[in-house]
Amino acid sequence: MAVSGKGSTWHEDGDYVSFAPERVPLLKPPRARAREQRGTKYVVLLLFCGGSLLITACCFLPGFAAILTALYEKMVLLTQQLQLLIASFFVIGSSAQTFSPITPPSYPLAVKNPYLSAWLPGNQASDLPSAQPEFWYANKLTWAVIARVDGTAYNLFGVPDPESDSQSATVVSGNFTSTHSYFTLTAGDATITLDFFSPVSPTNYRRQSMPFSYLTVTASGNDGATPSVQVYSDIDDTWTGQSESTTFTQQTAGDTTVYQIRNDNQVPYGELNEMAQWGYSVWGARADSHQTGSPSTVRGQFISSGTLTNSTEAWSTGAVAGLAFDLGTVSSATSAVYAIGYIRELAINYRGDPWTPYYRAYNPNWAGALNHFIDVHDDSVTESESIDAQVQSIGEASGGSNYTAILELSVRQIYGGIDIVIDNSTLDTTKPFATIKEISSNGNANTVDIIFPTFPFFYMFNPEFIKLLLDPMMTYLATDAYPQPYVIHDMGAHYPNLTGHDDGLDEAMPIEQCGNLQVLALAYQKATGDTSYTEQYADLFKKYADYLVDNGLYPVNQLSANDGIGAFTNMTNLGVKAAVGLAAYGELTSQSNYTDLGRSFADQIYGTNTNGDGLGTEISDSTNASFFTLTYQDPTYFMVFNNYPDRLFNLSVFPDESYTALSDFYPTVRQPAGVALEGAIQWAKTDWQIWVAAVSEADTQTMFVDDLYAYIANGKNTAPFADRYFSDGDDVGTAGENFRARPTLGGHFAIAALKQGVLASS
Repeated sequence: MAVSGKGSTWHEDGDYVSFAPERVPLLKPPRARAREQRGTKYVVLLLFCGGSLLITACCFLPGFAAILTALYEKMVLLTQQLQLLIASFFVIGSSAQTFSPITPPSYPLAVKNPYLSAWLPGNQASDLPSAQPEFWYANKLTWAVIARVDGTAYNLFGVPDPESDSQSATVVSGNFTSTHSYFTLTAGDATITLDFFSPVSPTNYRRQSMPFSYLTVTASGNDGATPSVQVYSDIDDTWTGQSESTTFTQQTAGDTTVYQIRNDNQVPYGELNEMAQWGYSVWGARADSHQTGSPSTVRGQFISSGTLTNSTEAWSTGAVAGLAFDLGTVSSATSAVYAIGYIRELAINYRGDPWTPYYRAYNPNWAGALNHFIDVHDDSVTESESIDAQVQSIGEASGGSNYTAILELSVRQIYGGIDIVIDNSTLDTTKPFATIKEISSNGNANTVDIIFPTFPFFYMFNPEFIKLLLDPMMTYLATDAYPQPYVIHDMGAHYPNLTGHDDGLDEAMPIEQCGNLQVLALAYQKATGDTSYTEQYADLFKKYADYLVDNGLYPVNQLSANDGIGAFTNMTNLGVKAAVGLAAYGELTSQSNYTDLGRSFADQIYGTNTNGDGLGTEISDSTNASFFTLTYQDPTYFMVFNNYPDRLFNLSVFPDESYTALSDFYPTVRQPAGVALEGAIQWAKTDWQIWVAAVSEADTQTMFVDDLYAYIANGKNTAPFADRYFSDGDDVGTAGENFRARPTLGGHFAIAALKQGVLASS
């Protein structure tokens, strides 16, 4: 039975009565968001019988009389033995905040490459007006947003020290998609939405390479009101990574007012606290007015008048560049669009030569590039809506709503570690490179075991990108400058210097990288049908396959991708890597003898399912079936993930029963927050968890997904999505800080890639 009262409904479940308000819609793009729910007060009704709480009800103040009437009707229907007394009721807040699908550890705001990477710690979202964004390394950034509604100033975002004649807007909700982070607030008679939008364009390299993000501020009237609204935003020199010695330039490009803020102490290809020490911040909008000066002067001018003076005071430490719009009298949604970025014209040092962002073949001038970026805003939004829908669809179809949230939070972070560049001397767009930074863990450039876990995303959305990521390394290895007989670990000790390792002293992971290369090349070839890459580098692929033949079954003491656990002799996961890598090479080149050898390796490593007679297996007391061990003849389990490409590419290296046995085994070793990477530690890796989930049975797959979802939703973390976290112990559920913001989250698409394959649009 249900009784309705003014947009609200009472539901009865047996003897329990609960109140459910109208469902609050999720945030929508600004064009469709003119009727968002306003903040409103709530009432709690506490109904007691003999001192026991029986009913708790929440309702909106509008229609409160109807609610009481409905409550009375329900009470009459209850058994005569229940003598209900309304003991108390009280107002418990001024607004209801909703954050969906979760409040993440950190919201991506402006995330496009390793040096444009601005985030909002999730625990600050509920107090957005005073929140302060951060660079991924936790460097504080200034980015203020203020609105003036019918003459009253409201701080919307990024104003920890507000002016005395302003007040905080009321936060209503937050939401994120694959490409947008939305926040809705109320300010007087206006509802205002902030849309932090970092375009993701898998196949449009010009757009994807542009080092800019959008902020769109959208205002509409509440309940038929038509308020007068002006909006304002500013940034300062914190975006340069240095505040002591900076200068600014202001000019007009087309209809766009643009600012450049430059660090005076340029260090080409250098970093300070992970921020670039060469290049410059840019900031622009088609604003009605602009002004530079101290925050109190510029913000005070806007607060008092709703406009700026178009003046440029002398620049000094802490000065801001403000841009203001007069949206006029608004009823339906009306927007102001800002653009923020960080430009490195000489972006990458590739073996001593400068490489520049791809877009500069079309927009070599910084101001013109920013103006173009604003020109294509609507096209970018249309593309983003398609990508958002695509990710949501594949997430729901592949793993449900929890999996979808994981994917949506991963997408911008994947691209946040990547640049797309071309040779600065030729600006030849037919030969681009994709470069990737091993963010936070050690800063290496184009680390092969960073590309490897990331590849499921690119396999689905643009397989050519796998080749672009390999190209800097393959071009280098073809010169024979690298002296080792195995694949190089990375292209440079620290990004953005892709200088190679002519001395051969990179971090050695021989089996790991030789196997990774074969699998990555197969992913590209399988997805595209293009065999020319394998043919172009045939000698290299054979050289590294033969290294696996000679060294793969019994790996000598060496590191794997998970170097945090140390080096081991006869590490099972490396033997699995060699087996799958050999089969991948056989598939690449149609040489069945290599595939057969990979299967032979697998037979020796796994043995039979119930005898534990493989080199790298033991019998579980819980399942009476085999599980993989950390090293040969060691009882410690290891969460082997290198068999995922076996299933993805149907290589038939390991028997089907091995996957079933492992699927049954992992729930038996699950720790409080998930399955640890191996049995002697208390931390887990999210990318490998999802790789293992992808090849597991449905219940185990759901377990892995739900554990990962619980980790990112637990409220214990504020750093950008870390792919390593504590699964047990005193710090259970907390992130590994040295694994934050990494692009390896592409591995979270492993389930979707296995179930859905390459997307038609790619």
